[in-house]
Amino acid sequence: MENGAAQPVIVAIDGPSGTGKSSTSKAVAARLGLSYLDTGAQYRAITWWMVTNGIDVEDPTAIAAVAGKPEILSGTDPAAPTIMVDGVDVAGPIRTQEVTSKVSAVSAVPEVRSRITELQRSLAAAAEQGIVVEGRDIGTTVLPDADLKVFLTASPEARAARRSGELKGADLHSTREALIKRDAADSSRKTSPLAKAGDAVEVDTTELTLTQVIERVVTLVEENRAAK
Repeated sequence: MENGAAQPVIVAIDGPSGTGKSSTSKAVAARLGLSYLDTGAQYRAITWWMVTNGIDVEDPTAIAAVAGKPEILSGTDPAAPTIMVDGVDVAGPIRTQEVTSKVSAVSAVPEVRSRITELQRSLAAAAEQGIVVEGRDIGTTVLPDADLKVFLTASPEARAARRSGELKGADLHSTREALIKRDAADSSRKTSPLAKAGDAVEVDTTELTLTQVIERVVTLVEENRAAK
């Protein structure tokens, strides 16, 4: 089926860090002519804004009070996704260790989640061809009516190896410890925890190459479209 004639399709891809979520989501979107949204970048962006503006990220009340202030703009082209805060390109700054270490605390604040969830839903609704949205609570909370939900998993060892490859100068042991800590924080938070939707297809990426994961997800999307 040609993309032009295809129904718009909304694909939710969830899972913890280091499962290949971003690379898979971008490649699947590019391949199928869909928009792409990295929701983690939005949470990192609001965290960066909090840090830059001297907000105490250990104080949920202080975070909640200013959650509506930053203007966050996500470009959804999978070939060149962008993230801007108040007109500033923050694609680089949001990947620093400082932001990474604080994003779970900021993301756990309900006012932050409702603000970002609203942004995500409006971007998904505006995607004419459809969209691949990746995150931790897309299939369960943000887009519970997504056409296809995929939950990527991998062993902590495999995930740490991938992450330390991405993070310059990171050592494997500390990366693995940080991942496990972040999983625990994200899975146990009260608002929209990291969880697999009941109707999600689980794909364990531990033994798969990135190409194999992409093929698997593309096939799932195509099967979903064909069944419509």
